[in-house]
Amino acid sequence: MGVRNYLVEGVSGTGKTSVCHELRRRGFEAVNGDTDLAYQGDPATGRPTDGPPSHWHHIWAVDRVRALVADRRQPVTFFCGGSRNVEAFLDLFDGAFVLEVDLDTLQLRLDERPEDEFGGTQSERELVLRLHRTKEDTPRGATTIDATAPLDHVVDAILFHVGRS
Repeated sequence: MGVRNYLVEGVSGTGKTSVCHELRRRGFEAVNGDTDLAYQGDPATGRPTDGPPSHWHHIWAVDRVRALVADRRQPVTFFCGGSRNVEAFLDLFDGAFVLEVDLDTLQLRLDERPEDEFGGTQSERELVLRLHRTKEDTPRGATTIDATAPLDHVVDAILFHVGRS
């Protein structure tokens, strides 16, 4: 999709989907990993799993990510979303960004979520808050973006880092 490809990550509620929509609105190629690439599977093998949806089995189709990255029709493409198998394709990206918010902002955003959206139930909320605290679920070495800022500023910061401001 892009000559250069970037990952936009962060725990649920930090604004990955909003960033994806804003990038598209501005004319950039942006893939919403949660809707375009994700399925329930084993992070180690990629095999689909049965049973109820689980955060720990929310993975992206690695072959699909590879195919999209190999398509060089766009100057830059952003892949927005979270995946438990990110280590299987992180090396394909020219860079990664992690959207960060403070605890109060995260709690306010989670309060606004309906129960059918991840982070909307109490158990999911507790998991998101733990992941926010421990950072165990985000790629290492990524550039941190302050996602408490207005959406325009968040996207401007990402574009600045990729030389597209």
